Amino acid sequence: MKVSIEKLRTDLAEKGLKVTPQRMNILDAIYTLGNHPTAENIIAYIHKDHPNIATGTVYKVLDTLVENNLIKKVKTDRDIMRYDGVIEKHHHLYCSECDLIEDYVDEELDAILKNYFENKKFPGFTMEDIVLQIRGTFDKC
Repeated sequence: MKVSIEKLRTDLAEKGLKVTPQRMNILDAIYTLGNHPTAENIIAYIHKDHPNIATGTVYKVLDTLVENNLIKKVKTDRDIMRYDGVIEKHHHLYCSECDLIEDYVDEELDAILKNYFENKKFPGFTMEDIVLQIRGTFDKC
């Protein structure tokens, strides 16, 4: 999913973050690579055109982007941290064979889950969100 440079700038500025080349390049990499890249995927992509961006800088920027809700962390069954540029409500289809993650949007499922868990009432627990990871295998693997 390609996102315009103007949108990246606006997103950073709206969060009160400085619009730096490093942040712009890392956000661009996440959207360009798609499919929930790892930090290593992002670093390799960035280093093709910007070899002077330090690995530590990439990790710091990723943490800042997560803290400011510009991206999300997604952890796989193999304990690999991946990054998701899609902030809107969605779930994940996770292939346990090849580690592929695809986004899954289903408003009907969201309503069913929300209703179910709101009626369950967990004592001492306030539900904030429901995010599913549906595990299986894709035919293409």
